[in-house]
Amino acid sequence: MIKEDSTEISVSADKLRDSKEQKSKNLGFFEKYLTLWVALCIFIGILFSQIIPGISQAINALSIGQISVPIGICLFLMMYPAMLNLQVSELKKLGRNPKPIILTIISNWLIAPFVGLLMARIFVPGYEQLIVAIILLSSSPCTAMVLVWGWMAKGNQEQNVVNTSLNTITIIFGYAPMVTLLTGIQNIPVDWILLLISIFFFIGLPLLLGVISKRLLISSKGEDWFNNTYRPIVGKISIVALLTTLIVLFSMNGNVLINNPDLLLLISIPLLLGFVIVVGYNILITKLFKLKYREAVITVIIGSSSHFEIAIATAIAMYGIGSIAALGTTMGLFWEVPVMLSIVYLGRFLRKKGFWKS
Repeated sequence: MIKEDSTEISVSADKLRDSKEQKSKNLGFFEKYLTLWVALCIFIGILFSQIIPGISQAINALSIGQISVPIGICLFLMMYPAMLNLQVSELKKLGRNPKPIILTIISNWLIAPFVGLLMARIFVPGYEQLIVAIILLSSSPCTAMVLVWGWMAKGNQEQNVVNTSLNTITIIFGYAPMVTLLTGIQNIPVDWILLLISIFFFIGLPLLLGVISKRLLISSKGEDWFNNTYRPIVGKISIVALLTTLIVLFSMNGNVLINNPDLLLLISIPLLLGFVIVVGYNILITKLFKLKYREAVITVIIGSSSHFEIAIATAIAMYGIGSIAALGTTMGLFWEVPVMLSIVYLGRFLRKKGFWKS
């Protein structure tokens, strides 16, 4: 009797915790309908390109090298909030349960990039900038939104934070070499110095400022203020910066899209098929290695995600804001939200069916 009562209390406590977690952390209004806002920005951008013919020249006039100053500011504001997720102290926990972390790293840095390259070679041969766009997307593991997806799936949040922090570090050292390797396989010339510069400005610098500002703000205002006031504010600024970038991006590519509407469909096919292959691989590998649900679902989510912000920023730095490469990377953003939400619901479904250990 006592055992049954304690079990009921434990189950009730779990339900209460899950209920509180669901209330305290959920997708905000903008995040929940991000795909809709992206589609709206595409429409507004194309509309601007037709009713304001000189908008492209005006934006290009405010440029330093390949990067326009306004867009450079927007790209920085997109990246900075993601870098606030880094928690160096959490990296000390890597040795506790390394198996799911190792599987995620393998997926992020060995499986996903080469699946992306394969999809590019099959579906967009001859479209050099579209190939580069797919490579940029598939070689960039996510460091931000996966925290929300993992939370919604009720996965292991400690693993989520550790993996996200680890991705933030590894992307600094691994992104440029991986992109250089894959583009080299395709015999696509890439200015690796420009690539390194873009990594510094759009990952290294936001990371440095993120670490410094986080430490200063927590010491002066407290951790509660930092997490519940400051981060939500910069998160909203990040979304506004992202949407602004998209409007400008499509306003400069409006004529290209109108004359070549097949481009969006052309790059969407390899992106979506690549997602399916990588997600399928992660589901099977977590089953093969007998992970429990809470660890398995985080491995699937992080191992299948992409860091579309750095992909967009790098494409703009390398080819310019009016390029096909920059346009191609935005489609990664367009499909990321519905795909990741699908993974969350698929994970819940597989959990009910007992696919992974409970």
